[in-house]
Amino acid sequence: MNASFPAAGGRDDQKPGLLRMGVPGLDDVLGGGLTAHRLYLLEGAPGAGKTTVAMQYLREGAAQGESVLYVTLSETADELRGVAASHGWSLDGIEVREMLPAQDALAPDDQYTMFHPSEVELGETTLRMLADVERIKPSRVVFDSLSELRLLAGGSLRYRRQILALKQFFTGRLCTVLLLDDLTATDQDLQVQSIAHAVIRLEQLHPDYGASRRRVVVTKYRGQEFRGGYHDYKIVRGGLQVYPRLVASEHTPPLLQTRIPSGLAPLDDLLGGGIEKGTSTLFVGAPGTGKSTVAVQFALAAARRGERAALFIFDESVSTLRTRCEGMGMDLGPFIESGRLHVRQIDPAELSPGEFIDEIREQVGGHHASVVVIDSLNGYLHAMPDERFLIIQLHELLTYLGQCGVATMLVGAQHGLIGMHMQTPVDASYLADSVVLLRYYEVDGEVRQAISVLKKRGGAHERTIRSFSLGREGIRIGEPLRHFRGILTGVPVPVDGVRPPS
Repeated sequence: MNASFPAAGGRDDQKPGLLRMGVPGLDDVLGGGLTAHRLYLLEGAPGAGKTTVAMQYLREGAAQGESVLYVTLSETADELRGVAASHGWSLDGIEVREMLPAQDALAPDDQYTMFHPSEVELGETTLRMLADVERIKPSRVVFDSLSELRLLAGGSLRYRRQILALKQFFTGRLCTVLLLDDLTATDQDLQVQSIAHAVIRLEQLHPDYGASRRRVVVTKYRGQEFRGGYHDYKIVRGGLQVYPRLVASEHTPPLLQTRIPSGLAPLDDLLGGGIEKGTSTLFVGAPGTGKSTVAVQFALAAARRGERAALFIFDESVSTLRTRCEGMGMDLGPFIESGRLHVRQIDPAELSPGEFIDEIREQVGGHHASVVVIDSLNGYLHAMPDERFLIIQLHELLTYLGQCGVATMLVGAQHGLIGMHMQTPVDASYLADSVVLLRYYEVDGEVRQAISVLKKRGGAHERTIRSFSLGREGIRIGEPLRHFRGILTGVPVPVDGVRPPS
């Protein structure tokens, strides 16, 4: 059963009868957690984080006062303690049972000759495990891993029957079992998937450049609503951090839209009084036309009003941004230090789409940012070259921010400098509620700048093209260039002999 529901914070944190996994983001994806007294499959290639999830699952149970058991057929207890120590954990409260072959199994006299190992070792392993369960009486069990059990069974029929028998055994003893499968024997084990109550798959992606990226998907969950699709996650000290996929329709839209000023009267006049909360504005133009500066102006104005604003920059460092703004009389320092202005420099090679959206949600939901600036869409696109559905993700993000009452500023750089053949690598103009165009034009041997509003869904706006410049006094917007035509072509033609103002 696959459905959408409010994200964490928008619904009850815990549903009756569900067990927490100990990974908050994964609990959200699962619709609250795991149904008790069922058998679950957690699969993924080596290094995907299965052991880490298993430990978080058992630690959550131990914290609730439950009896928990970790049965390992592949790693020693010392190795498991080393994994736990790397996350700053202790295995106190977790019973670890090793089912590894004895050292003397390597001796020639102990090698099986008349019987296949599966006929002897499978039965011995099963009996030892069941005896431990009867003795400990755990409510949560992790079995690591199925690869060894599959090899011991020797055949698919015997293996399936063994899994079915284990399922009945644990269910009768009120155990919730998590089976780990490292996918070393087969790409997809449909035998266990058909038996398990739910299947969770961890995947690793290795782009041509940059850090590996990981994602989780729930392929099956009987009788339970869960959040379908892929969700990014990463492994850090302290366990897995899962970033549930953003679904904008889960959030309630604001009841009233109000305009926010930029702090510059000519710019507000051009925009028909300012920009409405809950809308998105795209500043587009050639490099150096002042797009980022105008977007930062709105964030700075919000900080001066006592509100919070967040800037996510892909194309320049924080120090460069501060220096550049200070040179135009826009001192960001005091507002950054007070927390009114949050500036985050994005490393394109290290960030996944889910983590980026999670950081935005934290600024909006946790710190109540009223203005969000993404500079630029070009950097956003190049940071995620393998993401084929970037525009869909951007649509969900803008819808979510709009429903939260946030004024979103997007910066998009066009290819080219002057002329009619300006192009953008990603066309987001149809997504934005307002589009502000900044262009160069040539006159009298000088390159000058102009600004105009091409689109505004929130109300009326000026249709004029105004002169625009940046200097020590900051942003300067001049009078409409009414006596010229062809400004957007880059080479305007004067009407009645009038020259453009300097």
